[in-house]
Amino acid sequence: STPYIISLYKFSYTTEVLVDRAKGSKEGSAGYRISSDVNVNLVWRDPSSKDNQLIQLAISNVRIDHATHRSEKKNVLHGSTAESVLGKTKLAALTKPFLLHLKNGKAKAFYSYWAEPATIKNLKRGLASLLQVQLNTGKVIENDVSGRCTVEYKAVKGQVTRTKILETCKTAETGFTTHSQVLGVSRKSSSVTTFTLEDGFIHSAVAEETHSLAVNARRSAAATVVSRQTFTFVGTEAGPLEAAGKDVAGVVKSIDAKLAAVGIVAEKVKSQCKGCPSLFEHWQTQQKQLEPASLSKATAPRSFLALLQSIRKASKGEILTVLKSASKTSLPQVVDAVTSSQTDASLDAMLEFLNFTDAKGLVLQERFLYACGFASHPNERMLQVLLVSGKIGSTDIKESVVIIMGALVHKLCQKGGCNLPTVVQVKKLILDGPGSTQVESEVQMYLLALKNSLLPEAIPIFTKYAESEVGAYSTIALTALQRYNVNLMTDAVKQTVNRVYHQNRRVYEKNVRAAAADVILSSNPSYMEVKNLLLSIGHLPHEMNKYMLSKIQDILHFQMPASKVLRQAMKDMVSCNYDRFAKVGSSSAFSGFMAQSADVTSTYSLDILYSGSGIMRRSNMNIYGASKGAMLHGLQVAIEAQGLESLIAATPDEGEGDLESFAGMSALLFDVQLRPVTFFKGYSDLMSKMFSMTGDPINVVKGLILLTDHSEVIQLQSGLKASAEFQAGLAIDISGGMEISLWYRESKTSVNNRGALVLTGNVTVDMDFMRAGVEVSFEMEASLDFITTVQFSNYPFLVCMQMDKTTFPFRYCDTPVHKNNSVLFGSAVSHKSRKQLVPGSEFPLHQENSNMCKKVFDSSW
Repeated sequence: STPYIISLYKFSYTTEVLVDRAKGSKEGSAGYRISSDVNVNLVWRDPSSKDNQLIQLAISNVRIDHATHRSEKKNVLHGSTAESVLGKTKLAALTKPFLLHLKNGKAKAFYSYWAEPATIKNLKRGLASLLQVQLNTGKVIENDVSGRCTVEYKAVKGQVTRTKILETCKTAETGFTTHSQVLGVSRKSSSVTTFTLEDGFIHSAVAEETHSLAVNARRSAAATVVSRQTFTFVGTEAGPLEAAGKDVAGVVKSIDAKLAAVGIVAEKVKSQCKGCPSLFEHWQTQQKQLEPASLSKATAPRSFLALLQSIRKASKGEILTVLKSASKTSLPQVVDAVTSSQTDASLDAMLEFLNFTDAKGLVLQERFLYACGFASHPNERMLQVLLVSGKIGSTDIKESVVIIMGALVHKLCQKGGCNLPTVVQVKKLILDGPGSTQVESEVQMYLLALKNSLLPEAIPIFTKYAESEVGAYSTIALTALQRYNVNLMTDAVKQTVNRVYHQNRRVYEKNVRAAAADVILSSNPSYMEVKNLLLSIGHLPHEMNKYMLSKIQDILHFQMPASKVLRQAMKDMVSCNYDRFAKVGSSSAFSGFMAQSADVTSTYSLDILYSGSGIMRRSNMNIYGASKGAMLHGLQVAIEAQGLESLIAATPDEGEGDLESFAGMSALLFDVQLRPVTFFKGYSDLMSKMFSMTGDPINVVKGLILLTDHSEVIQLQSGLKASAEFQAGLAIDISGGMEISLWYRESKTSVNNRGALVLTGNVTVDMDFMRAGVEVSFEMEASLDFITTVQFSNYPFLVCMQMDKTTFPFRYCDTPVHKNNSVLFGSAVSHKSRKQLVPGSEFPLHQENSNMCKKVFDSSW
């Protein structure tokens, strides 16, 4: 039990905070310490309950210093006093006594002055919170400066340990984070206070709280905040007499009528930026780096991130000024930054700036839509804006709006917003969509929107369209089914997909059957499913035999989930024999590792299917990232061509005789399917393009994407606040092309990927008079080209696939920062950076491909 307080108790109190790299030395850390004396005396106690007390705390003799030793040159506090750092008003407020109402050792009320600055009240709350203790072991819910938290006490002979379970704390301050775990940031936190007691009286209290934040994909990009409080008994003096009174409120009023119960939970602190440039001034310094010529350099995403931070603090009017003043060439990049900032003001500015009725504004409108699709933490309003976008001038934009709405539905459902009114409305629109129209392009649009939404309710729709007579519908439906969790693949779905592959009801195009095989093999196939697949090899169209063999060998080589059941089925000599496994052809499927580290594994796969005439039917390139069990589909570029046999007077394959001439490209980027791009459609379009085809790639995606976006305020028990911001920006340029030379009987398809990535993270503790922080960043530039050359003058035709990565620079930098926000003192900064070159390479594909490339390049000389 808590004893009577009969005199003035003197304590020493220090609170310090350190911000550091994850595994840094003390010299590399930033932080400060506030030391003081504290006098505690009993003001009043309940005559009927001795554990119901009102105590007064008075802070005096305040000193502010660095938490670690620093040389005079790096010490921004050298020669300062508490008054020169805090200012007279704040120091007077901090040293003004305040009251704490304790009942059974728990804070019932905290009394101070409404007029005091929030930072000062929070420091006092930090001290008051430290004094909460109970003498018996157990779990309780307590209110303190951090919020309402579950706390666990352990009491052993004169010592009590209080462990705060920080993930349970409820506070008013909320942040946001990226929905993708692979691109996200994770935090580990702990808070332990150890009390030593004599006869139930606090002799000392030592609290230590640690918060470590790390980028999941690169855990070395990390920062740690350590907060310590030490409260030690020094001695006693004769103190003032206790006040008489029936209740706490009356006693408080008699001491000072201005004292008020201001709440023990920390209040928000508005950070003011003195002398910060306006958004327009900031834009003028960044404009050059956002011109198209800089988009493959790291300066572009770095400027994008800096501009994004400014936009988040700006008003609609300020944002419109920048949009209206940007050059024609830099404007698309500004649209990326404004949309990615995801504030109400930025969305309002975009809606006023864009004119969706103007079909000529396609580039800016599509950039706005794609930035919405890649949004890190979209809200219902963003979806609502797309739903009521009114009259749209361009058909392409109409399609993109619906496709991107599907992506937003998925992200909002992931965050538990599936029942929001707008989400329910859009779900109905896209689920009813495919059956509401006969127009082929509209059906495709709704199917692509459903593919993005990953709604479980869409599985029956995809199952129905998998058996469609329109090849494009089947392909979208089957590739969509492949994106779902395997547990959702019911027997009915599997039976349908198997029917498509084995053509039980009708003949399908090769690429549809190949897509069905991909679904079967990636959905925990049964022994019989795998056996039937193996038995089909040898009875398929020529090139498809080779594709299926290559697919099976790739699953075994890469030890994919289906490899175990495949090995079992291959023990049977009927399904696995030389005749079946010695089929010739040029189609192939191959997977490999792009990069492997402790944090993330990046893999690629290349599938290519030809028609019997030697013209490419489908080429599919995928890049995946996996981190701690989570998977991200980083990139998919699929090129499809059909109905081109008439060009070279060849016979089409089974089921493909009546196909219209077509070639196009479809991209999926960071789990978001984008609107497909058509190279040509129809024989007359093909002929006009044939003679004007330069081989120049057609742009599929170009722009700046906010990949990682994490922002949070961490309320420390000391009353100080740490704010953490981690953002990663990617400048990307993906293009693809297809060239056919009838003269040389050669075709070439290319997919070019150019990118630059910058990640910046900073964790700061800002008290408005002092700021300490650490910044971490890394950047890299890279390019990846995938080129396929086919010579179809003879059979088997020659195919050479090349996948090249250029040498690229990688830089890592971390910077501790100390800043004294008073006019008298400056700031101290020290940088540490490392730079390395990652060598270029040609990714290994199968040996057969290497042999073929030698022949292709020998014959082309």
